[in-house]
Amino acid sequence: MTEEKTTKTPLDPDIKKNKTVAALSYVWILFLIPLLGKKRSTFSQFHAKQGLVLFLLSFLSWFPLIGWLIGLAIIIISIIGILKCMEGAWWKAPYIYGLSKKINL
Repeated sequence: MTEEKTTKTPLDPDIKKNKTVAALSYVWILFLIPLLGKKRSTFSQFHAKQGLVLFLLSFLSWFPLIGWLIGLAIIIISIIGILKCMEGAWWKAPYIYGLSKKINL
């Protein structure tokens, strides 16, 4: 049995510097911090646009039943998004990523 060596590649300096700010993208209106404050960071912009879509979808949670399920899904996606940001991953949230690609800011 051979043991594979796992080497970690060093993180991109942009990711290393901005992963905490990018994680704010998934905390409701705080997506504005990376969206407006980190314009030169592609990592922050990537996650901020997904945060913007989640923010807009959160208004659907005001409607009974279906809205509550959407709200629960948003909470789950937000938690996963925060964890992925802290790992330095370019995580494409299901369905959300497709909508966020259409945003040109």
